[in-house]
Amino acid sequence: MSSPEAGYPIPPVAQAGLPPVDDDRTSLGDLVGELANDLSRLMRQELELAKAEIREEASKAGKAAGMLGAAGFAGYLTVVLLSFALAFGLAYVVGLAWATLIVAVLWGIAGAVLYSAGRSKLKTVSPKPERTIDTLKEDAEWARHPTG
Repeated sequence: MSSPEAGYPIPPVAQAGLPPVDDDRTSLGDLVGELANDLSRLMRQELELAKAEIREEASKAGKAAGMLGAAGFAGYLTVVLLSFALAFGLAYVVGLAWATLIVAVLWGIAGAVLYSAGRSKLKTVSPKPERTIDTLKEDAEWARHPTG
């Protein structure tokens, strides 16, 4: 392989777009420095890629949360309108005032049951991460006596 202009062979490394190889030997310190720079650049690029992915995922999560919020609001309106329909339906049997009172009492009972169930579940929640504390204690003990 030769260049028509110069009349001498072109090294294959230069043809591949890579820098030409010097005949001088590069010192080990220079190689380590280049490696450190390359690793640093790689880590920065990976960090930027991770940030971009997180931004994209956060955007998708935000849109999904908005849809779930709208679905919750639609569910709330459905419950309210069904409550009105029940009250007006009961109004044919009893007066409108009694019908709305009956619907309100039904909602009060449902609220009390949900409150009671939620409160009992909340009592089982522990604010301390017990398993993590136990493993940290084991790790500390092992660090004091690594052979035992």
